[in-house]
Amino acid sequence: MMRFLAGLLMALATAGAAFAEPVNTGHLETELVAESRGIAPGQTIRAALRQDIQEHWHTYWRNPGSSGEASKIEWDPLPSGWATGGFEWPTPKRLPVGPLVNYGYEGEVLLPFTVTAPADARVGETVTLSGTAYFLVCEEICIPEKGEVRLALPITAGPAAEDGKWGPAIRKALAATPKPAPLNAAFERRGDRLALAVAGAPLKGADFADAYFFPFAPGVVDHAAPQAIERGPEGLTLTLAPGDDFQVAPGPKALAGVLALANGAAFEVSAPAGPLPAGAAGLGPPPARAPASPGVGLGLPMAALFALLGGLILNLMPCVFPILAMKAASLAGHAHEASGARRQGLAFGAGVLASFVALAAVLIALQAAGAAVGWGFQLQSPPVVAGLALLMLAVALNLSGVFEVGLSLQGAGSGLASRGGVTGAFLTGVLAVVVAAPCTAPFMAPALGWALTQTPAAALAVFVALGIGFALPFVAVAFAPGLLARLPRPGPWMDVFKKALAFPMYGAAAWLVWVLTQQAGADGLARVLAAAVVLAAALWLAGAAQRRRLAGGRSLPIAAGAGALGLAAAAGAVWPSYTLAPAPGAAETMGAMAAAPYEPYSPERLAELQAEGRPVFVNFTAAWCVSCQVNERVAIARQGVADAMTANNVAYLKADWTRKDEAIATELARHGRAGVPLYLVYGAKGGEPRILPNILTEGTVVKALEAAARS
Repeated sequence: MMRFLAGLLMALATAGAAFAEPVNTGHLETELVAESRGIAPGQTIRAALRQDIQEHWHTYWRNPGSSGEASKIEWDPLPSGWATGGFEWPTPKRLPVGPLVNYGYEGEVLLPFTVTAPADARVGETVTLSGTAYFLVCEEICIPEKGEVRLALPITAGPAAEDGKWGPAIRKALAATPKPAPLNAAFERRGDRLALAVAGAPLKGADFADAYFFPFAPGVVDHAAPQAIERGPEGLTLTLAPGDDFQVAPGPKALAGVLALANGAAFEVSAPAGPLPAGAAGLGPPPARAPASPGVGLGLPMAALFALLGGLILNLMPCVFPILAMKAASLAGHAHEASGARRQGLAFGAGVLASFVALAAVLIALQAAGAAVGWGFQLQSPPVVAGLALLMLAVALNLSGVFEVGLSLQGAGSGLASRGGVTGAFLTGVLAVVVAAPCTAPFMAPALGWALTQTPAAALAVFVALGIGFALPFVAVAFAPGLLARLPRPGPWMDVFKKALAFPMYGAAAWLVWVLTQQAGADGLARVLAAAVVLAAALWLAGAAQRRRLAGGRSLPIAAGAGALGLAAAAGAVWPSYTLAPAPGAAETMGAMAAAPYEPYSPERLAELQAEGRPVFVNFTAAWCVSCQVNERVAIARQGVADAMTANNVAYLKADWTRKDEAIATELARHGRAGVPLYLVYGAKGGEPRILPNILTEGTVVKALEAAARS
């Protein structure tokens, strides 16, 4: 009889199941539930904190995102030997709230955790685990709520039967929790973004359409920023906006979190800082791509050849016409003096090569210091633009005869011709390189893009090849007696030609002033115009001093006044620092003449448009880029292009690099470019963009847009 009663009691205990009672906290119902009807001594089972959240309200994941607070339990003192584990968090949802993005749960959610009984737990007893559960429950407002929760667990002789209701529910919740997987992951800084790459067999062939990285730590990324996706054959790369933790050097050494896919699969990811794994990128939309571009796999011989060809063609670009015209006039002055012409040609070539080597050294040093720079980077600085505008004005006034610094016709070097024009020719070569920066010739872009990703020696070799190509035509002419003989002999025509050449230089000065207004607005315009007036007065006084000296009078006081005014003009142009104007809108500045409306470029906006399935045309440009402005007017801002965009639902993004922008510099580098222009056309079905030529026609753009709509 006693054995029967003991067995009956045991059966009742086992059948009685773990016991919990729901608690209503205001906007959710919560309770503790267990997967089994009891627990054996030494056994570990899973229980869960259940939340049944009121419609339109939500609670939070372990990292709440932009705001919020994670749910938690504060346990009452546990019986001796008993232990509970932390929550195993199911993959959360993204919960946009105004400008913020939070991570959490809606509806019913179970947060599993482990419960472990001591080996000496007494069979037949019931142990009650109790504590206080805390929630932040939010809709348009957030309300802290709490509830006293408890779970009664019978102690059974062996593993208890599964609870028919909560066993399957907890198994489902556990299936929704991210799992470790054989994945390779790493992250690296790319300008002002983070590139997180994940690759491995579990991701091969996966659908990454809505892939998302939920970080465990709240401060490592900007949760409100979209995460753009680059597909690869065995993984993906996500572009993330760094959070506050990266504002303090050296920043986090690893990113840990959950990679969630559209099909519900989720994986725990731990990515150290370091080289990105192979196979994580290469098939999908931007902006975290590292596509194969024309410059990426060139190699040094091909890059040097491209640079040489680009330098040759650079002589035909509009930004260098005034300087080269002056150089041609100078050669005419020495056309019938072979040795003088050769010295002029070699000095000009030396000035060009020295300038390109110096420019390469500065670029390499800035890149080593972490700056995102490229071809023409100096024109992103308002003081540099202002200084160049004043230099062009000084050259123009010299050519107009306001003052004289020599008899040659070599721009800034014209007054340093006392050594047979050699020094002047050298400085003309320097000035030619300075004014060539706003132009990018065909073949230059892939060559320079490759160079700036290589060792300093390789980069210098490419820049030297570019300089050789740029200087070669004039050096060759200087050593070609037959060509020199065809030039007219020096005479009065040279003075007339000299004054005519002043007007392209006035035009260059005016264009640089316009560029400055794009960067520094009306205040910058006022400063540079005032400096120009002072400089013009200084050079007029310098000319007056020269004429008085030639007449035998005293010129020192006038010359001193001219020098003081010149210094004042230079100082006013570069100091104090300029206040940058707000970024132009879609109908302002460069886009004012555009027939098609555009939006400012950002990696996030590009990703959004790609997600909508729209073709996208991205125009990487700058106000100081002459090639860009020519293409803008003759090929892009045309009614035919606007009609093609409308007919094919093409989105037009403009990436304005007039001022420094690390996101744009990073994107240029990903496509093997060191500067603008760059024109990308993305197809409606995603994939890699088509890179258009540097020199555009309206027909080229229209055909590319139509093809993108079909792809």
